[in-house]
Amino acid sequence: MFKTPLGRFRIVAFLEGISFLLLAFTMILKYQYAMPRPNFVVGLAHGVLFIAYVFLLIRITVIYEWTFRKFVLAFLASLLPFGTFVADRHLFTK
Repeated sequence: MFKTPLGRFRIVAFLEGISFLLLAFTMILKYQYAMPRPNFVVGLAHGVLFIAYVFLLIRITVIYEWTFRKFVLAFLASLLPFGTFVADRHLFTK
């Protein structure tokens, strides 16, 4: 899976989706239990993974000559909870 650009992108997309879900959990820790540190750490990781996702998405779009519609759908998937998981099944495997 690490051997192709699409495989590396799918790994980053999966990690970005996990970090997004963890961020929702750490928000509860931050605001309900006054524990801001986990939110900071996960938020930082999520930010780095999001930037990597966008850069890799642009690269994949060029390499595999994706349509603008597919590019936009993949980008929007990164903004929705569980979006990258759904996109992996429907967009990234074709």
